[in-house]
Amino acid sequence: MDGNANRTRTTVLIVDDMPASRYAIGSVLRRAGHRVVPVATADEALVELDVRLRAGSLPDVALIDVGLPDMSGFELCRRLKAQPPTSTLPIVHFSAAAVAPADRCEGLDTGAEAYLTVPAEPEEIQAVVRAAVRAAQMRFGAETLVRRLTLLSGIIVTVQGARNLTELADASAEGAARLTGGPAAVFVLGPDGELYYSTSKGRSAFAVPDSHAQEAVVRLINQMSKGRTGVFRTVVPARLWPMGFFRPGVRDDARLVLTLTQDGRAPVCFATLLRIPRPGEPDDAEPVGRLAQATALAAEPLLMYQVERHVALTLQHSFLPQPHRLPDLPGVDVVVRYVPASRQTEIGGDFYAALRTDDGVLTAVGDVVGHSLEAATVMVEMRHALRAYCVEESDPAVLADRLDHMLQRYHPEVTATVCLVHVDPATGRTRIANAGHIPPLIVRDSGNAEYAKAAGPLLGLGLGLPRQPPVELFLDPTDRLLMVTDGLIETRGIDLAVSMEELRTAAAEAPPGVSALCDTLLERFGGAPDDDIAMLALRLG
Repeated sequence: MDGNANRTRTTVLIVDDMPASRYAIGSVLRRAGHRVVPVATADEALVELDVRLRAGSLPDVALIDVGLPDMSGFELCRRLKAQPPTSTLPIVHFSAAAVAPADRCEGLDTGAEAYLTVPAEPEEIQAVVRAAVRAAQMRFGAETLVRRLTLLSGIIVTVQGARNLTELADASAEGAARLTGGPAAVFVLGPDGELYYSTSKGRSAFAVPDSHAQEAVVRLINQMSKGRTGVFRTVVPARLWPMGFFRPGVRDDARLVLTLTQDGRAPVCFATLLRIPRPGEPDDAEPVGRLAQATALAAEPLLMYQVERHVALTLQHSFLPQPHRLPDLPGVDVVVRYVPASRQTEIGGDFYAALRTDDGVLTAVGDVVGHSLEAATVMVEMRHALRAYCVEESDPAVLADRLDHMLQRYHPEVTATVCLVHVDPATGRTRIANAGHIPPLIVRDSGNAEYAKAAGPLLGLGLGLPRQPPVELFLDPTDRLLMVTDGLIETRGIDLAVSMEELRTAAAEAPPGVSALCDTLLERFGGAPDDDIAMLALRLG
């Protein structure tokens, strides 16, 4: 018999206390090419099924005599159908004595697929076995398909909720592993050739590819992508897969599912180990293909966001003066620090400025509300507007009012926070105007630190709220003034007032010097920020 026939042969469990009957039925089924497992009692049947269940090789059908000595065949059937591992096992009752219609009805009511009266013709026995197995396979296939589609819908929801390409690859790889019951790897190729990949956790035959393997995967995806749209499937033998992708010792072939959007962007490649489905079981290629399509659609806006983020960061870095390129500010020692948010977070609109005026130095720290390319561009406009305004005006309250009007005129949907500080280096006179921002922190040489009592409404609200005159105080030569954006201390789930108090305490304990103050606080609060961090510290020099 050839390999395909061997693979499709069924295993039949025969439960009959009569040796002659077991032999007769077993002979009929063996001649038809079936494997036969004979047992004499219900207890023996339960033990045999338990052993096979542990080995993952349950029989395909059970022929059970109604009149067993230790338990009726009906009761054995009820037991098997009540337990999830064996509930799908197709059962055929047979009897030479219990042949009344009531017996047949009871047998079918217990969950059996058929009822045989023996002796029976060999053809009838074979046909009943084939029909029972076929019905069970169809039922198993339909139930498996429903489970997979239900599982697929939940996985797609998770994939669509991914906030970045790394999360997308992670969710897709885990989803593919759940769909197939085996290891999976997912690759998303960005427009710049950058590869985002993930492997399913805990049970993967796939290794994390090194740089050479990644380059080979990118070449393979590009080669497969040429001239194609939609979903493309192929099988790559393990020996032809890029070296370093499979873990040592794995010899399985990999099924690749490649998906491209209509414009050819966002190629997504799924790799799963190739396996032969059980008889009646639907192939997992279709649900994996659907998941690959959903992943490609979810990848498109994330890839567009990556491009937008790059443009926004370029704007921010181009227009924010670098620390070594700050203008000469006589009489004031100023240091700045700017830490962009981690790669996986959104674009911010934080900014700082240090400008000369006719009567001193103007410093500013602000944040355009929102995370987008628009926030970055509005930030640039505000910085340029502030530079222009301070040529003829140094009162921070007046400058805040003018920035407010500018936002309302040109960006009525945008709001921003800003803190403006004007310092006269000759006298230490300091005027502060605050628009919804964290107020400046005055750090004394004595080891005390306190926030300036400066507050006011956000810029761009358009509610006609009055803006207070600037708060005035005097800095001693040893005092340090610190201005920060909330990205330094804001943490989800923690009240901002609590974080501000932690910042005040840490600043009071920082070593002398403006650079040391900034570096100490960044080390304390600035690890892997979820938002941009802008800091400016000054001291009379």
